[in-house]
Amino acid sequence: MIRVIAFDADDTLWHNEHYFRDAEASFRQMLTAYHDEAWIQERLYASEMRNLGHFGYGVKSFVLSMIETAIELTEGRVSGPEIQAIIELGKNMLGHPVEMLPHVVETLAALQDRYRLMLITKGDLLDQEAKLARSGLDRYFSAVEVVSQKDEAIYRAILARHAIDPAEFLMIGNSVKSDVLPAVSLGARAVHVPYITTWIHEHVEDVDTTHFTTLEHLGLLPEWLANLESPTKED
Repeated sequence: MIRVIAFDADDTLWHNEHYFRDAEASFRQMLTAYHDEAWIQERLYASEMRNLGHFGYGVKSFVLSMIETAIELTEGRVSGPEIQAIIELGKNMLGHPVEMLPHVVETLAALQDRYRLMLITKGDLLDQEAKLARSGLDRYFSAVEVVSQKDEAIYRAILARHAIDPAEFLMIGNSVKSDVLPAVSLGARAVHVPYITTWIHEHVEDVDTTHFTTLEHLGLLPEWLANLESPTKED
């Protein structure tokens, strides 16, 4: 019996990744006088991976990686106005209105009286708290966890802190790597709701899909839960 359902935030409840891709495109265009776009993209990703341990996930970390990459690829010739333009890209991302994905509000409303709902998301605490407040979805969640990473140890700690049995826990998210596999490894259930695009860092290969469910959109979740919990009929 599922008693607690946790949702990822970015690209599960609201749009997020395409803002990063748009900012990346502007950044690449800014540096095309120095290098071709494929090389700029490769070096930016390398900077992001190198900086995760220092700055974590989120827009601020992304902006610092763009600045570092610009300095590296221009051999220090990047100008003050160009650095300012990169900072403005980040500010625009942080201040962008929250765009809800389809079926989110009605799904949360349908589930909140039957289940304990949680939000478990990684990223910058200030940014994620601000997006949740702007979204108006905070009223649906009994607990909110903003974490620096999503792995088995983090999920285990969260479940222990909230006295949740993994057998009664369901995780919903767009990332197989961060939302699905760590939860399944603890003996919990997980539902994958794919987003239109996925950051390359979240890609995984050769995944055994027999241990989790994939739904096209969140609007299908209440019916899936109802079918899961209905008694099996014997012939």
